Amino acid sequence: MLVNFRSFKQKVRYHGKKMKRFLARLEKNPPRNLDAIAQTIDTEVWAEVGCLTCANCCKSMTPTFTNTDIKRISAHLGMRPNAFKSKWLKYDEDNDWVNVSRPCQFLNLQDNKCSIYEVRPADCSGFPHLKKRRMTEYLHVHQQNVSYCPATYKMVEKLMERAGGKA
Repeated sequence: MLVNFRSFKQKVRYHGKKMKRFLARLEKNPPRNLDAIAQTIDTEVWAEVGCLTCANCCKSMTPTFTNTDIKRISAHLGMRPNAFKSKWLKYDEDNDWVNVSRPCQFLNLQDNKCSIYEVRPADCSGFPHLKKRRMTEYLHVHQQNVSYCPATYKMVEKLMERAGGKA
């Protein structure tokens, strides 16, 4: 389904703080069946949101690149890891390797496809982390991502309906 960014941003402005507070409360007192609820919601969310119609994560965020990611991607590109880091990465305030600029240099803006999809960073392959086995370990991540990712927003919206706390 096509993502309407104008509508998404309006929803985030109106409901974002409430959703983040809900997730913070949920983190402190999760229902027993939270992981099962998340599994069900995940299927519903992906029936409603398509990453290729969005790519907002690639346009506005940056993954962290592990040393394993850097070695794998640089080998795929036929570069040495230091050359790869010099060309595209910087060390951030958290001592993580991140993209120098946004949107991501590997995003094709015409079709929202990743040019290194097969070897993309682990951060990217797991994003937006909707159905992790232990959802409670990712609620703080969802608090951040709800403002950037329509799939995360939709997941939290559905979670609020089922776990109490309407948006």
